[in-house]
Amino acid sequence: MSSPLGKEIDRFEARLKVTGRAMYAADNNVAGLAYGYLVTSTIGLGTVTTMDTAAAASAPGVLAVYTPFNPLKLFAYGGDQNDESTPPLQDVDVRYHGQVIGLVVAETFEQARDAASLVTVGYDAKPPAASFPAALPNAAPIKNSPTAGVLAPGVASIADAIAASPVTVTATYTTAAQNHNPMEPHATVAVWTGDHLTLYTATQGTPLVVSRMSKTLGMDAAKIHVLNPFQGGAFGCKWGNWAHTPLTAAAARALGRPVKTVLTREQLFTVVGHRAFSSQVVTLGATTDGTVNALKHDGVSSRSASASFQENAGNISLNTYASPNIEINRKTVTLDSPATTIMRAPSDATGSFALESALDELALKLGMDPLTVRQKNNATVAPTSKKSFSSKHLDECYRIGAETFGWSRRNPVPGSVVDGDWLVGMGMGTAFFSAGRGAASIKIRLRADGTAVVSGTGSDSGTGQATVYCIVGADSLGIPVKRVVADFGDSAAPVNANAGGSASTASNGTAVQVTADAVKAELLKVANEHPPFQGKNPVYERGFVKADGVSMSFGSLLTSLNMAEVEATATSPKNPDTTHQFMSFGAHFVEVRVHRRTREPRVSRVVSVLDAGRIVNAKAARNQIMGGVIMGIGAALLEDMRLEPTGRIANANLAGYLVPVNADIPELDVRFLDIPDPLISPLGARGIGELGIVGVAGAVANAVFNATGKRVRDLPITCERLQD
Repeated sequence: MSSPLGKEIDRFEARLKVTGRAMYAADNNVAGLAYGYLVTSTIGLGTVTTMDTAAAASAPGVLAVYTPFNPLKLFAYGGDQNDESTPPLQDVDVRYHGQVIGLVVAETFEQARDAASLVTVGYDAKPPAASFPAALPNAAPIKNSPTAGVLAPGVASIADAIAASPVTVTATYTTAAQNHNPMEPHATVAVWTGDHLTLYTATQGTPLVVSRMSKTLGMDAAKIHVLNPFQGGAFGCKWGNWAHTPLTAAAARALGRPVKTVLTREQLFTVVGHRAFSSQVVTLGATTDGTVNALKHDGVSSRSASASFQENAGNISLNTYASPNIEINRKTVTLDSPATTIMRAPSDATGSFALESALDELALKLGMDPLTVRQKNNATVAPTSKKSFSSKHLDECYRIGAETFGWSRRNPVPGSVVDGDWLVGMGMGTAFFSAGRGAASIKIRLRADGTAVVSGTGSDSGTGQATVYCIVGADSLGIPVKRVVADFGDSAAPVNANAGGSASTASNGTAVQVTADAVKAELLKVANEHPPFQGKNPVYERGFVKADGVSMSFGSLLTSLNMAEVEATATSPKNPDTTHQFMSFGAHFVEVRVHRRTREPRVSRVVSVLDAGRIVNAKAARNQIMGGVIMGIGAALLEDMRLEPTGRIANANLAGYLVPVNADIPELDVRFLDIPDPLISPLGARGIGELGIVGVAGAVANAVFNATGKRVRDLPITCERLQD
């Protein structure tokens, strides 16, 4: 049997999902279930002075109305977890428009919703800081490390390095705030059995929920059981624990019955965070042959007064392109807005737009091909840390991508290619994202029916992570994939990597390998104690136990011994290698068409070539990159979350906030080098979940310039911004 690693494997849960049998958080219905509905603020800053809940409390089916004046006790969170700093309803302060200020619980969802509309609120309102451009002059350096970089020996400052460069470019680039908009809304179902709590909740990691809920509910973490096997998208907004989860749990405890709370689409714009606004100034200094001598990247991002998370858009310039002189400056402005939080490729998706646009502007000033400039400045070691990359084949991504895309046919003269009513342009961008391997534990059970169960807390947010369990388990045990079952999304299982940071496969896949060895050893120990292998020191080979000419499958052996299963749990440690820089790489080549009269931009072709170590499942990996590319196109052309002066989000719905649909996306050609990285782990896989979005917006912007001759430095690139 050949190894399943790298093959096109259908996700094991696919049939469950397409037939509607996959249970998402909101699908859980238990006896005696009540329903919660959030009441949110209608001012952007101030205090709640009064809340008249009499009409709501007397409405049909209403069980309780909780407010800051009738709160559910929650303790301080403690620590930062990419969500709000303060538990809901513990004070009367309003920090942003749409903040949770109440919870109505009723017998039905409709009754709770209708009663929530009857709550009248009095405020002492203040003018919020709700304009990112207006706040820019007040940008403040982030704490601890506001500046980072490196200078060549003898160079006194980055200013001196830029001044000594024969060719320089500098420009300001801005990006709009973006919203995650997962298909599945956030939801929590809380069920108490005595003093034990079971939570069904949408999360990127069940251990994250246990940790936060034990603190804010003031209870032993061992008494909290969190279940979340299926998740309908997250992209970062389901990493933290937002207001609805502790409120639902506390309400269920107070009422003595299960409670379910599901957020509305509008609440997904306010309650659960968003990607920050950014303004970035990139300055490049180069020699006439295109060698970058100086790189200065000043990034300012928005942050919320209600949360501690902040993006550092300039970070991508630390280790992307070779330069002896690099400086990045990190600043933030604080807005009275919903929380900023992690969103796919935080910092790097935003920062790469500015960096990749600036590289193209430098190539134009030099009269060089943009691809040639990138190839010339391809770093062989990490520019600031000076560490060798564990494995890097970006040059091959450039070469294969250019050949596949037909980059050699690119006309360097902007606006010169016309196809009927369309101006046609080509652009490219480089993809970089950090790769890591964290500690992870896995349990494997070999069962008498010949199957193996791989168990862990890991959450599958549509990435195919659970199928990775099956594929790596099958490869390690030498049995068909169809005989491996994934058991995941359960906080009672061994703790492994959460779904985030592009480290799940590298961490959890390695743990599966280690545990497979452990369970094989346990099986052989049992076999050596019983006939027909007693005292013969048997060996394990591809699902069979063998010794002295006798061979039995592990299922047959367990059946003969009247044993249901043998199991083992093992842990793979965090990658101990501190001498190498671990990153994944790629190149995106994009063709854009811009209508000559309406100036509508459309992406017509994309080729992406990625170097992400070993590819475990070619089908799921390609799907991940396609998703990232699509989100990058959305950021480049469509997505624009707009804050009104009052702090209200003007387009908190999918009618006003545009996301790409099928008609916006051409066929995407995604290819992998599939070269294992032996230094990151024995599995050799690096992260891909966030890699796909990095560099896409820059590639689109560069293609738009090649098509029209108009350089747009503010995202999204709309028809209005392309007008002459």
